Amino acid sequence: MPGKKKLEIPVYLFLGFLESGKTTFIQDTLEEDYFNDGQRTLLFACEEGLTEYDEDLMKASNTTLIQVEDEEEFTADFITGKVIQYYPDRVIIEYNGMWMVNRLFETLEDTPLLVFQTIMTVNAETFDLYMNNMRSLAVEMFKIAEMVVINRCREESPRATWRRSIKAVNRRAQVMFDFADDVEEIGDEDPDAALPYDLESDEIVLEDEDYGIWFVDIMERPEAYAGKTITMKAHIFKSIRLPKGCFVPGRHAMTCCADDIQFIGYICHTNHAKSSTIKKIKNQMWAMVTAEIRIEYNAEYGEEGPVLYAKRIEAAEKPDEELVYF
Repeated sequence: MPGKKKLEIPVYLFLGFLESGKTTFIQDTLEEDYFNDGQRTLLFACEEGLTEYDEDLMKASNTTLIQVEDEEEFTADFITGKVIQYYPDRVIIEYNGMWMVNRLFETLEDTPLLVFQTIMTVNAETFDLYMNNMRSLAVEMFKIAEMVVINRCREESPRATWRRSIKAVNRRAQVMFDFADDVEEIGDEDPDAALPYDLESDEIVLEDEDYGIWFVDIMERPEAYAGKTITMKAHIFKSIRLPKGCFVPGRHAMTCCADDIQFIGYICHTNHAKSSTIKKIKNQMWAMVTAEIRIEYNAEYGEEGPVLYAKRIEAAEKPDEELVYF
């Protein structure tokens, strides 16, 4: 009937590639008191790894397991039919890492299910392998994950680098690291230690290859950069849509693939800038920009964020590598 409210059953969506730890994470969740409360759970397992679901746990947690082997089988009619058959209080979907995430969300639109939480698991031992060979699939999962759990970590794992790669495409994702001894940490104990420049200094000179690191770190914790002066080589973007006397010094970055290149940067005021080599800033030129960093509300952002106040702008040669990679 038109106007009738749609039944919404909460869905806990688990993403990740094969052997990333999805099944183990789900079983651990089912054993928790807050989840093991007697409510009916319907679990769609769209991938079969080495770890199998414990039948005793399924019974004890009042969980019905449905194996889905073919992506074409996982339709709105199929899902709705199972919901009608088992009438669950909640649904868990262990999604196949090789299936398109966008297709899943389109499918769920025509079902009684509503995604409540999205968690992605990552195997630290294969993180770089998948990022190098299946980056587009990994990035699509990072983009929608509320929590990313990187398990099987070691002390020497490049956690700061992995965290920046994730934050570059989804700044709101909570990134957690799970070690073999069950110790978990959110972020890094000393994020400054992983930076290629000295954040204790009042003046930061940014190397060309470090722009992406700086961009993500200041986005994450802007207060650490307030009042500091930065010198960096940047591509100049000017637009009539920007306030008078403002431009954006930035770089083009590839977060996913060649078709997903975007310009990233923070707005910069030029009211008090000095220049000994140029009188006018030109759009699309390369320049060495020295600016003070302030953290303040900006209408272009619609919120508080890093705003640069240029002290000096000098024409510069383009860097050897124009693109920034995460």
